[in-house]
Amino acid sequence: MGDLIGLVAVSAPFLMVLGIVWIGSQKKLEEKRIAATAQHSAEKAAQYASHSKELEERVRVLERIVTDRGYDIATQIEALRDTREVESQGNGVPLGLEKQERV
Repeated sequence: MGDLIGLVAVSAPFLMVLGIVWIGSQKKLEEKRIAATAQHSAEKAAQYASHSKELEERVRVLERIVTDRGYDIATQIEALRDTREVESQGNGVPLGLEKQERV
């Protein structure tokens, strides 16, 4: 029994040093993982922003194409926008869009 206690007493400092080294390496590895994840997330966010901007530009072009066909279509699009705004607010009185002048 005395030999076992002596062996534990002698090996304990070495095991503690190994544990400290292992914990330090795990910490560094986790920091690298976090940095890589953050960089990947930033790249994805930039891609989504770019894609969103491209889609907005396409919608503008399509609106321009549709509205160039005549005043009537442009009026209908604006009426839909106004209706959505009233619906999204959840209150208010709908606009009298049917009274607008038509060409």
